[in-house]
Amino acid sequence: MSIERDFDVALIASLALQEKQIQQNYRPIIAVHKWFARRPGTLFWGLLLSEFGEGSLAKSYYEANDFAGRVVADPFMGGGTPLVEANRVGCDVLGFDVNPMAAWIVREEIEHLDVVAYRAVAGQLLAALENDIGRLYRTDCPRYGDEDVPVKYFLWVKVIDCAGCGKSLDLFPGYLVATDARHTSNVLVCPMCGDLNEVADLKTPGSCAGCRGKLATEGLAKRGRCPCPHCGEINRYPRPELGPPRHRLFAIEYFNPRQRERHKGRFFKKPDAKDLERVEQASKGWGETSAEFVPDQEILPGDETDRLHRWGYRFYRELMSGRQLLGLELSCRLIAATPDKRLRNALATNLSDLLRYQNMLCRYDTTSLKSLDIFSVHGFPVGLVQCESNLLGIVNGKGVNIGSGGWTNIVEKYARAKSYCDAPFEVRTQGRRKTTTPIKGEWIGERRPGARPRSVALRCLSSTMVELAPGSVDAVFTDPPYFGNVQYGELMDFCYVWLRQLVGAGVEDFRRPSSRSLDELTGNATESRGIEHFTEGLSSVYRAMARALKPGAPLAFTFHHNRIEPYHAVGVAILDAGLACLATLPCPAEMGGSIHIHGTGSSIVDTIFVCRKRGAARPGQAFDSLDELATLMDGELDLLRAAGMTPTAGDIRCMVYGHLARRAIEKRKASWNPALATTARLELFAQTTLELGDCQGLIESLAKVEETAGLAL
Repeated sequence: MSIERDFDVALIASLALQEKQIQQNYRPIIAVHKWFARRPGTLFWGLLLSEFGEGSLAKSYYEANDFAGRVVADPFMGGGTPLVEANRVGCDVLGFDVNPMAAWIVREEIEHLDVVAYRAVAGQLLAALENDIGRLYRTDCPRYGDEDVPVKYFLWVKVIDCAGCGKSLDLFPGYLVATDARHTSNVLVCPMCGDLNEVADLKTPGSCAGCRGKLATEGLAKRGRCPCPHCGEINRYPRPELGPPRHRLFAIEYFNPRQRERHKGRFFKKPDAKDLERVEQASKGWGETSAEFVPDQEILPGDETDRLHRWGYRFYRELMSGRQLLGLELSCRLIAATPDKRLRNALATNLSDLLRYQNMLCRYDTTSLKSLDIFSVHGFPVGLVQCESNLLGIVNGKGVNIGSGGWTNIVEKYARAKSYCDAPFEVRTQGRRKTTTPIKGEWIGERRPGARPRSVALRCLSSTMVELAPGSVDAVFTDPPYFGNVQYGELMDFCYVWLRQLVGAGVEDFRRPSSRSLDELTGNATESRGIEHFTEGLSSVYRAMARALKPGAPLAFTFHHNRIEPYHAVGVAILDAGLACLATLPCPAEMGGSIHIHGTGSSIVDTIFVCRKRGAARPGQAFDSLDELATLMDGELDLLRAAGMTPTAGDIRCMVYGHLARRAIEKRKASWNPALATTARLELFAQTTLELGDCQGLIESLAKVEETAGLAL
């Protein structure tokens, strides 16, 4: 079998679309730790089975497979999807990444864990935290009079002192706390007295039930300016010269298990004196605590981290409240005291993942009524209203987590992820019914009693430095860095500085103070990394991988971008490696509703580039004119529609760019000179794609057809 001949676009596209809607249900393994822009496991599963399997992909997809002796490498392992899928079917795997967090996360995903023992030690940690600080996450229910019920979320607003009158000023961009989508009514905070009001119609909110002041949805803080309601002074923000911003607790969402059966909707309240006293107790408790594990690292300059600097943040610890710092410090102490190294590393991974919810950059989704973690977008956006989650988490009487962002949430997801390693499954859709299909005989890990061990070699280093034996690798499957503004190193430093402090700088991967590397292939203005840097790095890696491939073995990777220039870099790298591109195949790999994609016009479809040193191209992919490319695109768009998606203009654009890059590679392969300067090679490749024709008109005409078809439906 081979990917070019046997990869079933419609089947894998359909499965990938389903997986990306609720990825943790299809591939629970991703819940081990946050990583960015993970490709669907079904995509790489399909590539593996197409290349190494027997029979039709539709048949082998739900059967057990064992490709013993096969070696699969991933030079940009990131979150580890290709390696996990390859390990699952018995392959030996080699993984490399410049980011130490990537190496740590993939080890945690693959390395065997005793789940029973893990749950026991996690339970002990939770019990100790409940005893020490559980009281700080309690409140009284004003509606029914119940005391000491658990808090789900604390809502905070940033405050400044007015430059005119000196009075404290709330920076509310809006006064909406919750909509009526998942609650019985809309909830507004009164601008005058701070009471929470249940409102039926946001267009005519009326008056506050407490002070009779006028309610409003729009706040005063807009675009860095806020008028003082007391004196009229126009105040600017942020004010980095004053240090980190201050916050005021203005609302609480809590859970009352005693009244849940008779109560409709959620539970909201304005904080009372006891709630504010708990805040003071937490701050005092943290002030009296000598930090052993809370990191003191400065936030380094960068494209994303400079946003934090503009708000006055200079140290990572300043991103947390006193209550959060106290709880995280105590958590780290309990983890460090865990005797078993494997269990200790598992809990340390949990702590690192928990951080994305335990900080004062999280936001509250007023529609979904939940906390949005710091990485809900691929950056460090600083909002004016922040959400603090219950550190411990809440579990109801049925063992179900209530709310998000606490230890119980992280532990449950991690346990489920590692249980999946012991018993992988696929989700089969039959009509509207979804059934879980166990794949008996498959497992994820480096060892298992009574089974043949697998080799798992993971390294934190640049793949440009990798020296693999020639002809030693059966396939390279990877998702290379997206040439754009996703600053993996800058973002992962947020977790890295804590994890490094907890597990120790003596760990091989954690010797350097930052997870950042000059070898990253993302575009970065701060580090002056542009398209030439991306091209040279990708070329160096692909050449190293090409030397390691066995004769006829594939290098297959996913890619998409809104601009054509990064495709020129991809083409140059493939040609430099002496490879032919035998197929460019479409597959949905993102979720259109993702916050960082929704409404941007970006594509959710990746192009799968299938490259080998030699081989026959996929039938039906040849074209010599834009008219022939249009015919090819019509067929592929039909397959995507059959899979259940409606291709957008962004999808069409990226698919066309992929095909143009493949055709340009074909045209230049025989005469390619990798010794030319990088700029010259890029210009030559760009010129070759232009000679194929101006694709903009084709993209627009195909997009118009898709839009018309969508309206007809």
